[in-house]
Amino acid sequence: MNTPFSRRHFNSLLTGAATLPLIGSRAFAQSPREVEIRGGQFRPVSIAVTDFIGDAQQGPALTQVVNNNFRRSVYLSPVDPRTFTEKITNPDQPPQWDAWRTINAQYVVTGRTGRGPDGRMRTDFRLWDVATGQQAAGQQFVTDPNNSRRVAHIVSDAIFTRITGEKGFFDTRVVFVDETGPAERRRKRLAIMDQDGANIRYLTRGDDLALTPRFSPSSQDVTFMSFGQGDPKVSLLNVESGQREVVGNFPGMTFSPRFSPDGQKIVMSLSSGSATNIYSMDLRSRSTTRLTDTSGIDTSPCFSPDGSQIVFESDRGGGQQLYIMGAGGGSARRISFGANARYSTPVWSPKGDYIAFTRQRGGSFGIGVMRVDGSGERIITEGFHNEGPTFAPNGLFLMFFRDPGGQSGARIFMADITGRGEFPVPTPSFGSDPSWGPLLS
Repeated sequence: MNTPFSRRHFNSLLTGAATLPLIGSRAFAQSPREVEIRGGQFRPVSIAVTDFIGDAQQGPALTQVVNNNFRRSVYLSPVDPRTFTEKITNPDQPPQWDAWRTINAQYVVTGRTGRGPDGRMRTDFRLWDVATGQQAAGQQFVTDPNNSRRVAHIVSDAIFTRITGEKGFFDTRVVFVDETGPAERRRKRLAIMDQDGANIRYLTRGDDLALTPRFSPSSQDVTFMSFGQGDPKVSLLNVESGQREVVGNFPGMTFSPRFSPDGQKIVMSLSSGSATNIYSMDLRSRSTTRLTDTSGIDTSPCFSPDGSQIVFESDRGGGQQLYIMGAGGGSARRISFGANARYSTPVWSPKGDYIAFTRQRGGSFGIGVMRVDGSGERIITEGFHNEGPTFAPNGLFLMFFRDPGGQSGARIFMADITGRGEFPVPTPSFGSDPSWGPLLS
């Protein structure tokens, strides 16, 4: 299992993400190839990832991680290695272009990995554009061998960004609720994993019930609800150091704490009597401000990426719908209007362009997105009890959980926001309430 580390720690381990000498001086001057991300003429880019030569163990493992990342990316389609007609023996030399054109590869990845004299792992890659016959990207990394899997994610991100023009999402982690035990007595503890389900690490022991973890968009901190002895508590946990503190122990029930974009505030809902309203807390002063004042239920607040607005769910109009208000509170406007539908768990895209939600209609639960004015509603997946979407930091992908009920338990899934692909995210037991963390590198 990889040792946990922060961006600063990892960057200090690298001797530099040094660009390799280019073969073809125009390679980095080229614009990324046009890839239609959201239009109807979508066709994934075919990419051939050849074996990283060098270390007999690290090389195949790194190649497999990169291939699996691209396979789940929707926008890049790995070419079946069984169709390769050229075996790469020198990753620094241009491939034989005709060999790759015949199998319709648009890009070819070559690379090497191995330990240097100092025991550290050196990994480099080159991305070749088959159409132009030029190198499109190349980098080298030097780090501790235990970080080899993370290097594979960073390589994947660099290639994804170079081809699509969009930020990568592979070098990220997800915090979630790990659920074990019988349905009537689930043990729920916080866990963290890589975005592909690897490197599981438990953050709480399960002595208290842990719910609704939410990653800070600007740090490696998580806020969550803890239910143990006494009142429910709003807690903060740093996933690197393990340091944990209670930031609020409020009378009544507290729900859905979530960070502001700068990580300096949390917004949450507190119940009093039959009413539930939204409050914000400054984490430096611990002062609390009430943002809504209704006799109904206002909950599941989430900041816009610029921190100026908050989307939340409310039954103030007689049914469970989505509303947007200013970050300081005040009047709110309704944005969800689906016929005979209830909307919940809104979350704002890091890009600011969409809001994801859970929609319940009849006995069906759908995960969808809509524009911030409520237009363009699109259901990505629908079935029994899908819930809790969370955006990747590039805004192109969602994770959510699906719980069939009964003795079966919740499982986590990933999908792109266009609904072109859906993939299970493996966890050792049942998993729910995923929250996607920021890009590490």
